[in-house]
Amino acid sequence: MTRFLLCFIISLLTFSATYATRISGTVYDNMSNILPFTSILVKGTTIGTTTNTEGKYFLNLSPGNYILICRHVGYATEEKGITVSTEPVTLNFVLSVQQLNMSEIVVKSGGEDPAYEIIRQAIKKRPGYENQVDEFQCEVYIKGQLKLRDFPKSFLGQKIDFEDGDTSKRKMIYLSETIAKLSYQKPQKTKVEVISTRVSGQTDGFGLSTPRILSFYSNNVQISQALNPRGFVSPIADAALNFYRYRFSGSFVENDKLVNRIYVTPKRTYEPLFSGYINITEDDWRIHSINLLLTKQSQLELADTLHIEQLYMPVATDVWMIQSQVIYPSVKLFGFDATGSFVSVFSSYELQPAFAKKFFNNTVLKFDTASNKRPKSYWDEARPVPLLAEEAEDYRKKDSLEIVRKDPKYLDSIDRKNNKLTATGLILYGQNFSRQSKEASFGYSPLLESVSFNTVEGWAANLNFYYNKRFTDRRRLSISPTFRYGFTNRHFNADLSARYNFGKGYFNNITIAGGKKVFQINNSAPVRSMFNTITTLWRGYNYLKVYEAWFGRINYSKGIGEGFTIRASLQYQDRIPLENTDSAIWGKSKYLNRRTPNYPTALVTENFKRHQAAVFNLSVSFRPGTRYIELPDRKINIGSKHPLFTLAYTKGLKNVLGSDVDYDKWRFTVSDEINFKLQGILNYRFAVGGFLNNNRVELPDYQHFNGNRMLVTTPYLNSFQLLPYYDFSTTQSFYTIAHVEHHFNGFLTNKIPYIKRLNLRLVLGVNAFYVSKGSRYTEFMGGVENVLKIFRIDFIQSYLNGNFYSSGVRLGIRGLSGLADD
Repeated sequence: MTRFLLCFIISLLTFSATYATRISGTVYDNMSNILPFTSILVKGTTIGTTTNTEGKYFLNLSPGNYILICRHVGYATEEKGITVSTEPVTLNFVLSVQQLNMSEIVVKSGGEDPAYEIIRQAIKKRPGYENQVDEFQCEVYIKGQLKLRDFPKSFLGQKIDFEDGDTSKRKMIYLSETIAKLSYQKPQKTKVEVISTRVSGQTDGFGLSTPRILSFYSNNVQISQALNPRGFVSPIADAALNFYRYRFSGSFVENDKLVNRIYVTPKRTYEPLFSGYINITEDDWRIHSINLLLTKQSQLELADTLHIEQLYMPVATDVWMIQSQVIYPSVKLFGFDATGSFVSVFSSYELQPAFAKKFFNNTVLKFDTASNKRPKSYWDEARPVPLLAEEAEDYRKKDSLEIVRKDPKYLDSIDRKNNKLTATGLILYGQNFSRQSKEASFGYSPLLESVSFNTVEGWAANLNFYYNKRFTDRRRLSISPTFRYGFTNRHFNADLSARYNFGKGYFNNITIAGGKKVFQINNSAPVRSMFNTITTLWRGYNYLKVYEAWFGRINYSKGIGEGFTIRASLQYQDRIPLENTDSAIWGKSKYLNRRTPNYPTALVTENFKRHQAAVFNLSVSFRPGTRYIELPDRKINIGSKHPLFTLAYTKGLKNVLGSDVDYDKWRFTVSDEINFKLQGILNYRFAVGGFLNNNRVELPDYQHFNGNRMLVTTPYLNSFQLLPYYDFSTTQSFYTIAHVEHHFNGFLTNKIPYIKRLNLRLVLGVNAFYVSKGSRYTEFMGGVENVLKIFRIDFIQSYLNGNFYSSGVRLGIRGLSGLADD
């Protein structure tokens, strides 16, 4: 039935197209320069299109008489009548620069520019226009392209090769198109249904398929977390007069409506603010169009500049909606110089659509089954914006290359070229050797991470390998063997882990592992081997406490929809205690006095005895309001505005397979990220838990609070930066944990001279736990992040039971946690 409906709809589209006539043309200014991304609208309707970067457009219209309206920000609107029959029509436009009328400027006493009164009126009207429409539905065409103007020969020691045979520095690296239907209903319900999508060089790609209307009626304009998590202040935000200066640049008349042009500039640099023009209609004080710019002085991250153009159009009496939006990014980073354009054309608005019951659900983006399977002929008819010659060539070239790249012989030749052993890969990065024709790869971790020293094994080699095999998009297998040898205690350990991902709808996976392995007493492994090597050899601190175990483990995870995920695991360990065997030291010999036995001396006076432990764990996670992207064969969880709740239960299974442990413990966790926009982002994680029964609890089964005695930080929301690793581990019936940190993201620091130029950002945090019949521990953190883009430095002070405990400095490095302090 579904296939029949799909074929019927496509047939209707094809049938209609045979009775439509193509109107095409080019838009110039009065100096004969082309005008890219100019809006063309059929008067009296919301049917329209936009020109491409060569100023060319086309429309398909049924026979009849029409008036076409041609509009471009900063130019006078032009209307032309046209009679459409069965023959194609060429209709060009020439737009003149908007002639602004300055004669009606009235300067108030005190010399205030009239722009301020216009902006005050727009600010008053802003909330009404933001919430004016209860619901709507429209069609959207999106085209995005990104082109390189220059790039380095190599990056991070790797030669840059696009494998397209083109050695020029200028090339298109991304091109995609999407046709979709956008639906909205108050208060914040949206749904995008992708009808068709196409990515150059990816016949099964899905492209940039989510229409993004940047609403300047919102106080805070959210563009991208990567560009600036604080967002940007709208020029007509409630508090805009505190941020911007305004200058009246004149007015013009369009369709008997007076439009005021206001030049906007920030009062201060290094604030998240726009500069440029915003055009406001007289009397009703709505946005007519915008032409605004963001730069590095706008606290823009990653991109150097971001230029935004928008045009609004009337769709009903007293209702204007966005007609077109174009975003021009420009990026210079690590020797790469790129520029692009992302255009969205909104048309065929319906303000009172008949939405089916439960139309709005947790799926916010849905792809039609055939959305990425449309033929070239479909796109030639359906796209409202003509392709540039270079875009058409990019599609042709990359689609042909993709066919070639699917040839096993070609893939094997590429693999032979790329799969070469390198010294940097062997030592620093690790290497991946692919067999693309078999959709498989093999690799290993770098030697830098594989060699370490500890007082139990001496120098140890921990060699990790992996093999990945892709069967389909949803079915993948990963196998990872590990081999470990201690050169002092002469123990050899080997284990194997296999993970299989599957599931037609939601994500599922199962992992099976077993063998003989070295575990940290805290199985969460808070001590990184690389940093423990340095602290042990140079400073004498042997923080790493380990044991060996023969083990077997099976883990299962299943997404069941509606924000729920279930995880279960069963593990068996035959735990073997280990003792120190190596007292080597490279630092001062007196530091040997800092060495401790290979067990937590704060908890016990001797090592544990060999024992067996069978442990079962079950957890359920739930995030209310979880949203999904629905692809033809699967659903992808994209999060929610609500917290994540997780309830976990762990059972030590006495007498199962000879297990000695006997305990029950629980844990309930709440975590979330709250975006306060201009004021920054708050991250938190709270947990409560305890032992329901502690009849037999061995050291690895304690509730351990992840500590850190290294200079480099451990994960901020899952560890304590000054806490000893085992001093406060417990088997009590109740404990609470809190991790909170606020990233100001430039708020406050962007008002300090010199500091704001460096784009340094303040961060404050607190970590705490409480154990019943035990201890209260708290540590307060204050620091600066975004130092040289990757570093974070914190000063931390901790308190135990209300009294000062310790203080220290921690260095955070993006992508790295773990050097020790005293």
